[in-house]
Amino acid sequence: MSLTPQFGSLIPSPKQEILDSNYLQFNTGAAATGGDTFAQQYLPEVYEQEVERYGNRTLSGFLRMVGAEMPMTSDQVIWSEQNRLHISYDDCTLPGGAGIIRVAPAAGFPGVQNVISINDTVVILDTVTGDEQKGIVTLSTDTTAAANGEITVTTFDGNGFAGFTNGSIKVFVYGSSYGKGTTIGTGAGNSAVRKSVEPQFTQFSNSPIILRSQYVVSGSDMAQIGWVEVATEDGTSGYLWYLKAESETRLRFEDYLEMSMVESEYNQTAGAGNYGAAKLPGSEGLFAAIKSRGNVEVGFTAANGLDEFDNILKNLDTQGAIEENMLFLQRQTALDFDDMLAAISGGTAGGTAFGLFENSEEMALNLGFSGFRRGSYDFYKTDWKYLNDASTRGAIDGVNSIEGVLIPAGTSTVYDQVLGTNIRRPFLHVRYRASQSDDRRMKSWLTGSAGGAFTSTLDAMEVNFLSERCLVTQAANNFVLFQGV
Repeated sequence: MSLTPQFGSLIPSPKQEILDSNYLQFNTGAAATGGDTFAQQYLPEVYEQEVERYGNRTLSGFLRMVGAEMPMTSDQVIWSEQNRLHISYDDCTLPGGAGIIRVAPAAGFPGVQNVISINDTVVILDTVTGDEQKGIVTLSTDTTAAANGEITVTTFDGNGFAGFTNGSIKVFVYGSSYGKGTTIGTGAGNSAVRKSVEPQFTQFSNSPIILRSQYVVSGSDMAQIGWVEVATEDGTSGYLWYLKAESETRLRFEDYLEMSMVESEYNQTAGAGNYGAAKLPGSEGLFAAIKSRGNVEVGFTAANGLDEFDNILKNLDTQGAIEENMLFLQRQTALDFDDMLAAISGGTAGGTAFGLFENSEEMALNLGFSGFRRGSYDFYKTDWKYLNDASTRGAIDGVNSIEGVLIPAGTSTVYDQVLGTNIRRPFLHVRYRASQSDDRRMKSWLTGSAGGAFTSTLDAMEVNFLSERCLVTQAANNFVLFQGV
């Protein structure tokens, strides 16, 4: 009796080599029956190593360079910022009458008070024509709900305010002038009581948002082995099975932690579209804070040379005048800065102290920063990958595109309610919810019945991620946002 079909004799080989005695032929037989599935005797060459065609895909790292992370225990973080020291009023009007200037209108300006005292010496400027006068205050009325805050000024040259543009007048106090033997508060005129100026501060707040993500793999898929050799952005290398997707979910979530701090907005709407009456409040991110309380530079280009950049410096002079600043730029704006600096003295842009990097230029370069000095300011410039990545803002160019940010490298002194003392903090820092029993900075946990997570009857493994945080942008008046046109 003969057996059909006949496969011949197969003898295993102790080595991984193709021999006549251990080779199964698949290229014999008719194509219609699948005999010619492989045209050659060798199987296809398969590369098991994953090709990193996009390089390092993560976007985080920005906040690590410029800020810090600190815990908090409340639903809201509140901080106060100083107002300016000197007495100054903009957009003043001339209501009529000899020497009368309205500095604090009652209607529409309930928080503005007239704190200029009799015998104060003032400078009056017309911001349109540039005209200037100096004089002494002879009468000052308080701002009330029904009365305007006004001052009567006698100019030193006696010419008054003829020709001044109504509504475009700036007034500021530069001193006072008294006669001999006066006693303040005993009468009127030269002895009139002075107004005490109570220090005012501006209060800001922000609320944390809760970020969540999850990766689920069924128990059956966990038993289906499929290995891929990888080298991920978080340092993981070697062979990964189903956890390849979990690893990328974690990396993506870590990027979201930073991207949310940059992009978040307050939720201004209400209704069912916002999960009912208890709507999600949202949070104020970096871009929103700079747009509402900071400086926006539109259309910065190297073609305008140093003049445009110097205008930014002049504006910084009117704010905190913080010496060291960091520039995080997208590619074109970074090239514009390079072209601008190259045009100075044949490419010599002047030195910089690198004080932020312990006066070590090598340390700055290792972190990706290059420095230059202009006026009394030091700038450290680097590329911001978030603005270059095609999957995020790198795909946006032109009108309203974000092309970079200037961030002061200093610190501010604030009162910490948890510690009960004044501490110094970076202008830009992250607050996350945490207590002795629960730290919500970055939580991850497993649920299900697969992969060692025996917490339910679900035939799967669930990898959960959670964080609750917000960004605190203090002294936003010292920040600059570069926008496209």
